[in-house]
Amino acid sequence: MLKRKEKVQFESPDRLNRIVEGTKIVGDLITDSNLRIDGEITGNVVSRSKVVIGETGSVLGDVSCVEADIEGNVTGKLEIEDLLVLREKSKIVGDIMTSKLQIEEGAVFVGSCKMAGHAVNKNASNKSTITSKKVEEKDDLVY
Repeated sequence: MLKRKEKVQFESPDRLNRIVEGTKIVGDLITDSNLRIDGEITGNVVSRSKVVIGETGSVLGDVSCVEADIEGNVTGKLEIEDLLVLREKSKIVGDIMTSKLQIEEGAVFVGSCKMAGHAVNKNASNKSTITSKKVEEKDDLVY
């Protein structure tokens, strides 16, 4: 995971990188400050701060950052150090690794999720696997 630098320095509104709708980037994007994506990126995104992917935003590649708030599309692995928020219109295809996860009703997620951090231990992980197997056996469940 990335190490967060001084919070005040990078989360300042003056230090926001913005990829606007209609912009397409092919290649990796690396930044120390906040990033908002409303355009398209084909490549990996790395930030030592927060990444916001708006409703029209999409990333075809891996995303690695401290926090993420996603309303658009991501196809690739997500490695979020702290909080990951999947908004109602988000669509994620790929694996997630985060310490905190918030998913709104309507969000689409296809992949696996690993929770890292203080709340996860070996016994909890085993119970989660057993519960998942039981849920998969019931065909009439509505999610």
